[in-house]
Amino acid sequence: MEQEVRLIDIKDLVLWTENPRDPIDENAVDQDIVDRALEDVLNKWSLGKLAKEMGDYYDFSELPTVVYHNKKPVVYDGNRRIVLGKIKHGIVKVNGVENILLPEFPEKIPCNVCSKTIALKNVLRKHSDIGSWQPLERDRFLHKFMGKEKSLFLAIDEETGIISANPHLNQRFVKEEIFKEETLKAMGFILKNGSLYSVHDTKEGHSILADITKKIKNKDISTRKYRGKVIEVLEPSSQKIIDQNKNNKPKPFGVNFNKSKRVVSGSATTKRQSPRTPPKKTEIFGGLLYLRMGEVGNLYRDIVDLYGFYIKERSRLSQAFPSLIRMSLRLLCEKAAKDSNDMKLDNYLKKYFTEAKDRLDQDGKTTLSTQNITETSIVQLLHIGAHNYASAKNLEQTMALSIIVGEILTVTHGKDN
Repeated sequence: MEQEVRLIDIKDLVLWTENPRDPIDENAVDQDIVDRALEDVLNKWSLGKLAKEMGDYYDFSELPTVVYHNKKPVVYDGNRRIVLGKIKHGIVKVNGVENILLPEFPEKIPCNVCSKTIALKNVLRKHSDIGSWQPLERDRFLHKFMGKEKSLFLAIDEETGIISANPHLNQRFVKEEIFKEETLKAMGFILKNGSLYSVHDTKEGHSILADITKKIKNKDISTRKYRGKVIEVLEPSSQKIIDQNKNNKPKPFGVNFNKSKRVVSGSATTKRQSPRTPPKKTEIFGGLLYLRMGEVGNLYRDIVDLYGFYIKERSRLSQAFPSLIRMSLRLLCEKAAKDSNDMKLDNYLKKYFTEAKDRLDQDGKTTLSTQNITETSIVQLLHIGAHNYASAKNLEQTMALSIIVGEILTVTHGKDN
């Protein structure tokens, strides 16, 4: 069987966890994927826009591509449309779709059922060159599913997580003109046997990468501005580091921007790797907080104990355990918001974010920037913790969140306030 059209009940169709648009943990179920699509932190699903484009009814000329995994029909192409259908028929539980006008969906959908090989070729043909995939997604798909050699761009992200942690880096310009071999070497970084080496120590290298990341985000360097002048656009302090270390012998680089955020499964070359041991002990909340007596202070101490338990016992705990810490941060913030004149969580975080950030030292501010934690994103990042998303397991980002949460709590619930 190469390809054939079959009528399949929409409730039986299984959403693809390895969808290049936004991969999720391989053990996730349809409900997890729908929750993620509705949250849409990275703006990759746009369900409302799709529903509008579809019009009043489902067009049978647009067939989902389906591959049977044993007896499960997995949707390789057409996941967004099937998400809308599952919502329409109440197959999944949803909130926040009031503004999405859903088209009419039949309960049974004609699908193009084919082999995995055919499905992957179809997916690549339909998406890789029309702008629906960004460079990192395309490179990951080609390497994982099509047997292509791992690109330098993908290798950098698998080694450091810097691109996944900073979505504005995931663009063709950055891949082809900044994160290329000669430019990385000029900045003091080389990739050797799939591992990142640097002539800089951890703190210095972190500072340089954070600097170029910020310059790209602020468009200080772009296709129209300072093109080809990467070193020149860096801060004088970064240029000084690069110059003084240029003759050093490269050594393994110890910074991991967002390693556990990568959601992969399958072959041995794409399995999750344990984060490197940090050069110094990382403290949750950035260190001890001195809060007023009360439920907020009690919950804070419970979270510190939870993190201590994780550090002591993580060798026997699952990779999902850090998501419990992320969830507890959201619970702590909700309690603190209610304790602050019964404020809503979003309003509480946004009101005190800037003041709290100003209290941080430069390392703390750099950590927030590296993990893309801003006044706008902090609410979404804490909300992620309420779901079993792979990104909620990202301990590095959770620790960065704890630093700004700690400062916000100090502003609103500190002993001196």
